[in-house]
Amino acid sequence: MHFSIPDTQELGSAPSYTGYNIHINGAYHCCLRYKQLHSLNEQLRRHCVGVSLPPFPPKRLLPLTSNQLETRRCSLEHYLQAVGQDGRLTRSAHLHQFLQRAQLDTALAEKMVTSDCEEKQLEVQVLTRPSGHRVPVSCNVQQNSNALLKLVCRELQLPEDLTRYFCLFLVRRQRTGDEVYLERRLMDFEAPFITRLHVPQPCDLLLRTSYWNPKCDTKLYGNQVALNLIYNQAVGDVTREWVVICSSSVGHKLSSLQGNGRQREYMDLVRTLPSYGCLQFNASEVDYPDSQTMAFISIGNKELALRTARGSKIYETKFRVTRMRSWRVSVTHNALESRLEPSNLQLAFEYLIAKQTLRWITITSDQAMLMSVCLQAMVDELLQRDPDSDDEQEPVAGPSCSTTPSSTCSMSTWVTTPCSEPTTPPVKFLPEDAAPRSRQQPKMTTSRTFGAVFFRNDGANDGAQVPNEAFEGIGDDDL
Repeated sequence: MHFSIPDTQELGSAPSYTGYNIHINGAYHCCLRYKQLHSLNEQLRRHCVGVSLPPFPPKRLLPLTSNQLETRRCSLEHYLQAVGQDGRLTRSAHLHQFLQRAQLDTALAEKMVTSDCEEKQLEVQVLTRPSGHRVPVSCNVQQNSNALLKLVCRELQLPEDLTRYFCLFLVRRQRTGDEVYLERRLMDFEAPFITRLHVPQPCDLLLRTSYWNPKCDTKLYGNQVALNLIYNQAVGDVTREWVVICSSSVGHKLSSLQGNGRQREYMDLVRTLPSYGCLQFNASEVDYPDSQTMAFISIGNKELALRTARGSKIYETKFRVTRMRSWRVSVTHNALESRLEPSNLQLAFEYLIAKQTLRWITITSDQAMLMSVCLQAMVDELLQRDPDSDDEQEPVAGPSCSTTPSSTCSMSTWVTTPCSEPTTPPVKFLPEDAAPRSRQQPKMTTSRTFGAVFFRNDGANDGAQVPNEAFEGIGDDDL
C-alpha cells in the first residue's frame, strides 16, 4: 500500500481539531484524527504479534503550534508508509477493517452517504462483443470490493472457486472509440460505492482478470462462463490494440476464429502474442533511451514495455521485472490545490541495464501509482508461485534492454551470458542524470516518496528505494 498525508483540515468547532487527509495508492481515502491513528497502532500491536511496528508519534499535552502540527503530519505519514511497506501488516484483516470503517465514517461525516445500512444500485461492466454488458447489483454502501466482486460473479453464475481469478477496476471512458483509461484497481480495504464518489470524473467499474501469468487462462477453460469472460476480454483488448498483432496472417486468423465462435482456438492463438495479458497505459514521458521521450507503457508477462515511435517505425524496449533492483514512486503536492486535483507522479526503477551496471529509468505519468501496484502484484505472483503450476523456470537473462526497430512491433533480445568469474566486481551505479539531456527538465520542488512492498529502510536515499526480492532471487548466473 502507498500511504501519504499531503495535507490536513480543521474540523469541528469549540474546540476544533485537526483531521489528517489519508491518501492510499494515490487517491483520497479518509480523514482521521490523531487518536484514531493511535488506536490503529494499538490494534496492530495487540494482534500482529511478532511484527516490529514503526515508532508512533508521541502524544502531547499542550496544543500544537503550526510547526509542531507539520512535524506530526510528517511523522504520521512516515509511520503509515512503514506500515504499508510491511507485507505482514498490509495483509492484516484488522488493518483492512480499520481502513474500510474509516472510509465509511468519513463519508458519513461529509454527508456523502446518509447511513451505513444504505442500499445502492451499482453497475459493473463486463467486456463483451460488440458492446460491454452492464451487470446491475444491489449492494450496501459499506461493502468492500471483494464482497461486490462476489455479487457480480454470482449474477454471472461464475463458480465461487473461480472468483479469485478476477478483480474490479475503476476506469474512465475515453472520448473516442472504446478506449478506457485505467484509474485504479479496487482493493479489499475500500468500498467501491464510496471510492467512486471521491473520483472527480465519472468512472465505471470494470471486471477483468486479476492474474499476470497467461497460463492461468487454462484453469478457466473448463467453465463456459469463465471462458466467455476471458475470451471477451481478449477480443476487447485486441480491438483497442492493447494486444499488438505482429503480422497480417495472425490478424486474419484471429478474425476468422472470432467469426466462427471458436473461443478456445482463438484463446490459444492470442495467448502466443507477446503483448497478451498486459495492461496498457496512456502515453507518458520517459527518460529512456533519451530524455523527454514520449512512450506508451504496458505491464505484463513479467515485464514493463516501452513503445516509442520514430518516424514510420515503432521501437519496443522491454524491462524484465526480475532485473529491476528497486523502484519508487514520487509525487509533488501543491498546497494551493485541493486534494481532488491531480498531482505530478513519477515512477522510477533501478534496472540492471548491462552486466554490473544499474541505471535509474523514470516514467512521468498520472498512472504511475497504478504502475507501481502492478509491479508489486507481479513480484508477489513470482515469489508466491502456485505449487500446482507448471510454470517454466525464469530464462537466463543477458543484456535485456536492447531496442530493436520494426515497422509494427518488436521484442528485446535475450542472450545467455553465464558468469564464470569466481568473484564479481563491484556493481556500477549510474546516476539518474547520467543520460544526456537535450533540454532542461522541470524540477520537482516538494517531492515526497512512497514505498511499496518488500521495503527495507537501509538508509540509502532516505529509504526511498524499494528493493525487489525477485531480483535478489535470480542468481549470479542471471546477472
